[in-house]
Amino acid sequence: QVQLVESGGGSVQAGGSLRLSCAASGYTGSNYCMGWFRQAPGKEREGVAVIEQYGATIYANSVRGRFTISQDSTKRFLYLQMNNLELEDTAMYYCALRSGLCYGFSAFPYWGQGTQVTVSA
Repeated sequence: QVQLVESGGGSVQAGGSLRLSCAASGYTGSNYCMGWFRQAPGKEREGVAVIEQYGATIYANSVRGRFTISQDSTKRFLYLQMNNLELEDTAMYYCALRSGLCYGFSAFPYWGQGTQVTVSA
């Protein structure tokens, strides 16, 4: 089965930076799409950023210009560089994967366990 393991979460002051990492294993398909999602208590899960296998990216409006998604396709590592963090960025962040092509933030069947990001004033 596919395994996704996030790391890099923690506590940071507003204006600071964090880099999240996701290690993927067990996926045997030739094409894939990976992304980052987040969910704060009492709120719906939202897509943060998506990167397709060959580098095209999609960002949520709330993070565009502050966050950067990247990947190491050979090693199947996914990263999310988060700069100028804001209080509203506080959430559990999840790594996700889908087979085949990317279709925005839709249809991700594989998920990691999440890593907590807490931004304080």
